[in-house]
Amino acid sequence: MNAKELRQKNEQELSDTKKNLEKEIREVSLNTLQGKEKNVKKAGLLRRDMARLLTVLNEKKILGAEKLEG
Repeated sequence: MNAKELRQKNEQELSDTKKNLEKEIREVSLNTLQGKEKNVKKAGLLRRDMARLLTVLNEKKILGAEKLEG
């Protein structure tokens, strides 16, 4: 998932994606601790995706506030 793809989504889609990512991060972390997940880097990659998503959400909020002011 890259920022370009995320910027094309609306805020509702981004919120849904955020919830799914949070759930997936929890599951992957738990599975890694239990030894079920072999890819130990997967949780870190998902956290990076989450950071990207939060950045785009904040950009949209800021741009939306500027449109209302201007």
